[in-house]
Amino acid sequence: MDYSKYENNEFDNSSAFNLSTGLKQRSYKAHWHSYGEIILVGPGKTNIFKVNQDTYDLVEGDFVLIWPMEMHSIVDADREKALVIQFSNMFMNSLFDLQRIMHFYRNLHILCINSHPELVAQLRVITDEMKEIFLSGVPNRELRCCMLLMKFMLTLDEHREEFVPEISGKESRGYEDDVMRRMIRVTEYIKNNLTADDLSQGAMAQMAGISKDYFSRIFKNVTGMNYSKWLNTIRLEKATELLTQNDMTLTKIAMLSGFQSIPSFNRVFHEEKGMAPGEYRALFVGDEKKEMA
Repeated sequence: MDYSKYENNEFDNSSAFNLSTGLKQRSYKAHWHSYGEIILVGPGKTNIFKVNQDTYDLVEGDFVLIWPMEMHSIVDADREKALVIQFSNMFMNSLFDLQRIMHFYRNLHILCINSHPELVAQLRVITDEMKEIFLSGVPNRELRCCMLLMKFMLTLDEHREEFVPEISGKESRGYEDDVMRRMIRVTEYIKNNLTADDLSQGAMAQMAGISKDYFSRIFKNVTGMNYSKWLNTIRLEKATELLTQNDMTLTKIAMLSGFQSIPSFNRVFHEEKGMAPGEYRALFVGDEKKEMA
């Protein structure tokens, strides 16, 4: 099978990992999908990518990080020698540490070889190994690649201080297992009960059995966000998931995602995505015949 022509055919239901290279078209229109992507930028003088509302002019060897459900496009870039890795959102949510890393770095979209040479060199070795394994067709290649994907995320997290100097990675990893289990229980409760009457930080701290101030400090270190920002992010993730269902009204989507009103839903959505929910839905890439970008 020629994986350079791989199509995103029901990706979330069939695989946790996919990889592609060899696409000749230099651009791809704005779109989004429920899986994430890592792009290793190819050669050439022009490599321009857009993620959400930001445009990046990159060089060979840089990485582009596109988290699940983020709007992105390729303005003009080498796609023939670039490497595109796709990973399932379900896989990322299967382990708390992967969830934590994804949420912590949610606003990080570019890893530049000139700014972070050591980190990018380490990640390049990992992605090259992914490519070799995936394209070779060896037994258990998906499992092997998922293990390397976890190594990619772990390596990124080990360089946390390069991106957020004010947060100590050592502190966030130093919590006792019991405290971390409480945080996992709370975050899972929230994800499964977005329409609950009381999801306030105080109520969740009480559920975790710790003080509100301590809860707030742990939460920021674990997720990279304050509680209200994280809660809105989770609500938006649920909303974007529901937006793939064309038979569901925007009002129902807002309610099922935990937003108390359509105006608040529209406001938060526009602040994060730069467009209205209806516009975002119209750009959803759900046609299995569309090529991977």
